[in-house]
Amino acid sequence: MPRLDATTLPTLSPSVWTPRYDRSAVGVGIVHLGVGGFHRSHEAMYVDRLLESGQAQDWGICGVGVLPSDRRMAEVKAAQDCLYTLVVKHADGFLDARVVGSVVEYLLAPDDPEAVVEKMAAPGTRVVSLTVTEGGYNTSPDTGAFDTAAPDVVADLQPGALPRTTFGLVTEALVRRRERGLAPFAVVSCDNIPGNGHLARAAFGAFAALRDPELGEWVAAEVSFPNSMVDRITPVTTDDDRADLARRFAVEDAWPVVCEPYTQWVLEDAFPGGRPPLEDVGVQLVDDVAPYELVKLRLLNAGHQVLGHLGRLAGHTYVHEASQDPLFREFLLGYLDEEATPTLPPVPGIDLRRYKADLVGRFANPAVRDTLARLCENASDRIPQFLLPVLRADLAAGREIRRSVAVLAGWARTAEGTDDTGRPVELSDPRREALLARARDADPLAFLRERDVFGDLAEDPRVATAFTETLTSLRLRGTRATVEDLVRGRRVR
Repeated sequence: MPRLDATTLPTLSPSVWTPRYDRSAVGVGIVHLGVGGFHRSHEAMYVDRLLESGQAQDWGICGVGVLPSDRRMAEVKAAQDCLYTLVVKHADGFLDARVVGSVVEYLLAPDDPEAVVEKMAAPGTRVVSLTVTEGGYNTSPDTGAFDTAAPDVVADLQPGALPRTTFGLVTEALVRRRERGLAPFAVVSCDNIPGNGHLARAAFGAFAALRDPELGEWVAAEVSFPNSMVDRITPVTTDDDRADLARRFAVEDAWPVVCEPYTQWVLEDAFPGGRPPLEDVGVQLVDDVAPYELVKLRLLNAGHQVLGHLGRLAGHTYVHEASQDPLFREFLLGYLDEEATPTLPPVPGIDLRRYKADLVGRFANPAVRDTLARLCENASDRIPQFLLPVLRADLAAGREIRRSVAVLAGWARTAEGTDDTGRPVELSDPRREALLARARDADPLAFLRERDVFGDLAEDPRVATAFTETLTSLRLRGTRATVEDLVRGRRVR
């Protein structure tokens, strides 16, 4: 069985789509920081489609690993000539396998930060894109303030320091371009954050200002930070995925990517230095991303949190299991219809009823096998971005809030360490120790008093009452009984 690399492409089965363009002739126009599954199922896939159509030969991607933990990815990229297999999993079990060739180079910043900076400073680089997670912008979820005391940030600001953060690498590259008379590249955040371009501008501008106030003003004024909305469910690749690819397509790939069929990218058209013709491969280039972004964040991303925490407590492992459970399906639909939808403005070209129906179908796709544990990771970054804006908007308007609050209570109950059957439940979160300590506190509102996450929500009487009653019910009566009360419109006992 051939191991995937440039030399074995011609030997692969005709059932696997392989690049039909000359990868050696593709130049780098995009540097992407944070190469994970999502980037490879999304942005890299769109660029691959462009290259396949004979366009954008100077818009290949150089991937960059920023963290020491990215070394495994660097090793796989080197062994496979940066090639990987994208496997689209349809609900009926059909698999569509495509080898993606748009990533033509990969650099590991901890090994050679100078090479990364120079790649971004090169004249051909006109876009630097990011998937560094919701928590990767070094800002408080409550205040939005940039954390100037973060150790890595402090280290990057020392005179003569080799940059090791995303901020240090990108800012140094911008400084060199400015010194060389080159226009700045556009910085495109592909993370699931409301106003991700605005947040990126604030974060990178704040870092640059710490280095030099005048530089901070220049970054804020001259560098473009387009907003974007990205959508494709991409679970973590498993050994079963690798084995299935080998069995069904005779491809040995150390790190393939699996994803659902659905994909969407809405991108603000703000690229002074030029961009690839992404509209030719299905990307929506718009003047204002915000309405599309709100729909996705408050329905899909918040919907994941709705299923994730309570579904885990009830003993479900996979997203499709929870979505196919009639009780949790009804609970999710109630959240979507009664709490999230009233907070959304009309969006051109989107029928919300159809969107929500499709969304539940996407969640129920058994082939994707996305885990609830993955959805619950880093909830202290995700919930403030996805769910709390819905809760706050409904509070301000005097609308229904019980389901949103129940998700917070479910998260607090999960932090106690076991599900309803007593099985261990792991909390994977950057604020893990603080949240665990609050979950053990005798005060039922202690968890909600984590102000860096929840702000002043614990002080709102409606929230405090609903949270206390729901958490008590989850502890004493279990998740299914509690969720059934909420679905049937009964007061949680």
